[in-house]
Amino acid sequence: MSSETNANENVLKRFSTVQLLNFCLGFFGLQFAWQMRIILSGPVTENLGASPLLFGLIWLAGPITGMVVQPIIGNLSDKTHTVFGKRRPYLFAGALFASLALWAFPNSAAIAEKAANILHIPLPAFGGLIIAAIMIWVIDACVNAAQGPYRALVPDLVPPEQHSLANAYLSFAIGLGSVVAAGTAPFLKYVFHYQMSINAQFIMAALAFSLAMLWTCITIQEHKYQKPSNNNENKEEQKENETSFLNKVSEFFKSSPEVSKICVLQLFTWIGIMSLNIFFTQYATHTLYGVPDLTTASEVIKNSYTDTINKATNFSSICFAVQNLICFLVSIPIGLISTKLGNKKVHFISLITLTFAFLGMGLSKNPSFVLICMAVAGIGWASILALPFAMLSEFIKKGSEGSVMGIFNIFIAGPQVLVCTLLAWFISLCSYQIPEGINYHWEYAFFIGAITLIISAFITNTIKEK
Repeated sequence: MSSETNANENVLKRFSTVQLLNFCLGFFGLQFAWQMRIILSGPVTENLGASPLLFGLIWLAGPITGMVVQPIIGNLSDKTHTVFGKRRPYLFAGALFASLALWAFPNSAAIAEKAANILHIPLPAFGGLIIAAIMIWVIDACVNAAQGPYRALVPDLVPPEQHSLANAYLSFAIGLGSVVAAGTAPFLKYVFHYQMSINAQFIMAALAFSLAMLWTCITIQEHKYQKPSNNNENKEEQKENETSFLNKVSEFFKSSPEVSKICVLQLFTWIGIMSLNIFFTQYATHTLYGVPDLTTASEVIKNSYTDTINKATNFSSICFAVQNLICFLVSIPIGLISTKLGNKKVHFISLITLTFAFLGMGLSKNPSFVLICMAVAGIGWASILALPFAMLSEFIKKGSEGSVMGIFNIFIAGPQVLVCTLLAWFISLCSYQIPEGINYHWEYAFFIGAITLIISAFITNTIKEK
C-alpha cells in the first residue's frame, strides 16, 4: 500500500506558466552572477597586477571546473538522498559559497593584507592577485556545482512532453539574467547619474544568486526517495548502466560521420565565442578608451584613470546587454526559419554574420560602431545556443541523451582552455608603446575569433542533415 502511495506522489504533473516562471528563477540568479564575473573580472585582476597571460590563466577556472566539477557533482546528486532532496543541497551550497566568493573577489587586496597582519607575516608579492584567483576558481566551481543539478531538475520534476518548454524557460532566464546584470550599472549611471562601484556590482550579483536560488530551494518540491526493494537488483542495474554509458559513447561517434563534424564545428565556434567573452572588457578599456596597461602602475596613476575605466566597463556592460537582448529577441524566429530552410543553412548564415561582427570590432575604434557589431553578434549567439544541438539531436540514439550531451560539453569547455592559454599568451607578446605607457593589441582576439568562426561556417556547410 505504501509503495502505491509513493508511486502516486511521484507522478509528474504538468507545469503551468506560472510554475515554469518560478522554476527558472534560480537560473536567473545563477546567470546574473556569471555575467557579472564575465564583465568585471578583467578590471579587478588587472588592478591587482595581472598581465594578459595571467588573466587568461585565471580564466582557466571556467572550462576546467566545467569539465570536472559538473560531471562529479551531477553523479553525486544522483546518489544523494536527504530530507532536503537530491538536488537542493547542491543548489543551496553552490549559491552560498559562490555568493561569498563574489563578495570577496573585488576585496582581494584588503583580504590579503588583513590575512598577512593576522598571521604576522609579510604580505607576499601579488598577494591580492592570489586571493582573487582563488575566488575566481571558487565562483566558477560553485556555479558549475549548482548548474548541473539544476539542469537535472527538468527530467526529475517536469513531464517528458514539457522538457523542451522547461529548457526554453531556462534559456529565457539566461537571457534575462544577462541583460539585467549587464544593464543595471549603465542604467543607473545614464538615467540617475549614479555610478555603481565594482564592489557594489559584485554584491548585487551575490544577492541575486543567493536569494533567487534560496527561493527555488524553498518553492520547488523534490520527490521523496524510494528505497529499492532488492539491493542485488539495484547493483545489477547500476552495473548495467555504467557499461551502457561506454557503449553509448562508442555508438554515438560510430552512428554517423556527421557527428564528428558537429563536434569539430562546436570546438572552433567556441574558440571564437570565448575570444569575445574573455577579452571584450579589456578591449573596451584599453583599445576603445585608450587606458594604458596598469599592471605595474602606481596607485596614483591607477586612480587617475578611475573615471575612464568606469566609462569603459559601463560601455562593456551595455554591449553585453544589447547582445543578449538581440539574442533573446531572435531566438524564436531563428527556430521557426530553421524548420523551413534547415538548421545547416540558417546556422551557416548566422556564423558568417557573426564573423563580420568580429571583424568590425577588430577594425574599428568607434564605440558606437562596436555597439552595433555587438547587436549583430547577438544573432550568431542565438544560433549557437540552439542549432548545433538541434543538428546533433538527429543522430542521438534514444536513451543516451544525457551521456551524449556530457560528451558534447567537452567541445564547449575544451576550446576555452585554448583561448585562456594560447590566445592570452599571444596577446601578451603583442605590446606597443603609447604616450602614457604600453598597451596590448586586445583586438587581435577578434581577428583570431573571426578565423575560427569562418572555419566553423564551412564545416557547417559540409554537414549532411537527415
